Amino acid sequence: MKCVIDHHVDLFPLPQGPIAVHVEAFATSLREQGYARYSISCHVRLAAGFSQWLGQQGVAVSRLTSAHGQQYLQARAQRVQLARGDAAALRHLLDFLRDQDVVPREKRVPRSRTSVDKYLHAYTQYLREVRGLAPSTIDTYIPFIRQFLTACFGDRRVVLSQLQVSDVVGFVQRQAARLQPKRAKILTCALRSFLQYARVRGAVKRDLAAAVPTVPNWSLSTIPRAIGADQVQQLLQSIDQRTALGHRDYAILLLLARLGLRAGEIVSLELDDLDWHAGQLTVRGKSGQRNELPLPPDVGKALATYLQHGRPQSGNRRVFLRAKAPIRGFHNSCGISSLVRHRLQRTSLATPTYGAHQFRHGLATELLRQGASLGEIGEVLGHRSPETTKIYTKVDLDALRSLAVAWPGGVQ
Repeated sequence: MKCVIDHHVDLFPLPQGPIAVHVEAFATSLREQGYARYSISCHVRLAAGFSQWLGQQGVAVSRLTSAHGQQYLQARAQRVQLARGDAAALRHLLDFLRDQDVVPREKRVPRSRTSVDKYLHAYTQYLREVRGLAPSTIDTYIPFIRQFLTACFGDRRVVLSQLQVSDVVGFVQRQAARLQPKRAKILTCALRSFLQYARVRGAVKRDLAAAVPTVPNWSLSTIPRAIGADQVQQLLQSIDQRTALGHRDYAILLLLARLGLRAGEIVSLELDDLDWHAGQLTVRGKSGQRNELPLPPDVGKALATYLQHGRPQSGNRRVFLRAKAPIRGFHNSCGISSLVRHRLQRTSLATPTYGAHQFRHGLATELLRQGASLGEIGEVLGHRSPETTKIYTKVDLDALRSLAVAWPGGVQ
């Protein structure tokens, strides 16, 4: 007897086994997440086969674990060639059954925390609760401190009172030799922060933070790599706005080019951040700060078009969603960077980079050339310190030439 799952997947014979009754709901869940029909069919057939195998092995639902999924794939590989997505499909099935409380959640045996782990946990809490640092900053600092403590103590118990100036200087010298200057400067900031924390805690008596070497990183040593205004226009014109993907990408690129948003700020945009009546956009910047920006007409039109004709139906509150299943917001800024790189690679534009940040530099450069002050540019870009905006003083080369002193003896 034939069974039809989710109106289009034909199964013969009828699914058997302990999870057969949940296959239909699993298929519905996949469709709601935006999976294509072919993908749903593959997931469903694998789920039916898994259920039948569980029945043959006498495995009850109450005892079902991820290990059974691995065993099934091994048994299946002896009969047919496994498809590329079989392992992922089986994980989706088990996650669905756990979410539905059909299968018990597996208890993970906690990894025994090392002495380094304990210090990192306490330091993380200090950065979050006392210093109030942004999660992204904490995530940047912690790996450096783990490397430092591991280099100094290895697998032994961490005793901060044993740290010497030579430990601090030697670590920075070794790491700085293999890191880019900006990255090395972040390392020294993280290390000073940790050593100050250790002294406040009373774990060290001396001011070891003062022993951290300074890594040169001239903030004004290079000209920002900015995409040109004409290149932005050509890139926007290259997008096919007759497709849902085109609507999305066009709106994202406009936000980068017209408002100078960071990739992470675009990722975190939610529907409630759009105030159509006031004509403004609320952006979550660094350290959780919220900025209200005016919504230019062309950007507002692009967003409205995407929301009406390009955005998949979803209960997710993020403005921009992935085009492929599962339909959800971008995981992080890498998704936006990948989108920009893909769009630029499809054109013949000789842009400075393939990154998203060049649009931010491009906006600042264009505003400067139109006569905007550094203060106004900093306000548009959401800079907290005027020093951050000073890098754009070198962009207006014509103005700088007028300040140049003639070389004695003429042109050399």
